Amino acid sequence: MKVDVHQKITDQIVRELERGVRPWHQPWKVEHSAGRITRPLRGNGIPYQGVNVLMLWSAAIGRGYTAPIWMTFKQAKELGAHVRKGEEGSLVVYADKIIRSETDAETGEEAERAIPFMKGYTVFNVEQIEGLPAHYYAQPPERTEPVQRIAQADAFFAATGATLVYGGSRACYVPSTDNIHMPCIDFFRDAESYYATLAHECTHWTRHETRLNRDFGRKRFGDEGYAMEELVAELGAAFLSADLGLTPEVRDDHAAYISSWIKVLKNDKRAIFTAASHAQRAADFLHGLQKQNEAAEGVAA
Repeated sequence: MKVDVHQKITDQIVRELERGVRPWHQPWKVEHSAGRITRPLRGNGIPYQGVNVLMLWSAAIGRGYTAPIWMTFKQAKELGAHVRKGEEGSLVVYADKIIRSETDAETGEEAERAIPFMKGYTVFNVEQIEGLPAHYYAQPPERTEPVQRIAQADAFFAATGATLVYGGSRACYVPSTDNIHMPCIDFFRDAESYYATLAHECTHWTRHETRLNRDFGRKRFGDEGYAMEELVAELGAAFLSADLGLTPEVRDDHAAYISSWIKVLKNDKRAIFTAASHAQRAADFLHGLQKQNEAAEGVAA
């Protein structure tokens, strides 16, 4: 029987949400002996993107893995290692296309048409594999110093050029004024939670018509369009937090969205793929602004 990859992944994420778990929160600390690890990594060191990030974070949370590196059975074997007997792998996917020649019924001419498809394959966390070089497993000492304001994150969000209005106790993006409203950093339990919240609102900021022009047809608070945009912002914040080396606590005020996310995902098996794709696009857009800012500073210098 052919496996419906979209449905399988959607069902897994819905199960996590129904348990109250948001499977897009990075489950390991950023520091790792192999370097500063943010997103899940392939065995060759290349980070996963989009929905695969969610899938592997979810698997790590569910099974208690603390290592962020994943590889196929074959890759492990090529390194002289082996997957432990009885270990269950995790699904990741890739998009590809096949080229099919078709004959036009009216003209009789042949034309090629690209047909996209998605295929899944299995990877294993390095904690499921024996015999790898030691650096794949080792973890650094626990960090004991208090969390301070993070200069790298400050510089990242400043480079976006988004207008921030500070004050009050509520964080939100206001499309009519194109401003982001944020409480002061002292309002948050720690600096990382502040930056994660700012990442969430900056992801909303990218939806403006002068940027990514993202519109899910939201009409009112709580409808499916609203829930979809919130899901994109939630995933975008998770991706950016990982990229910036942040491990924030889950925001309690986002628990109210879980039921609406479940409804959206159950109604459309492709919704999580769409949301992850838009979130990735938003993160890439914000990263792109860093390069534009660096280029502008270089010209000014």
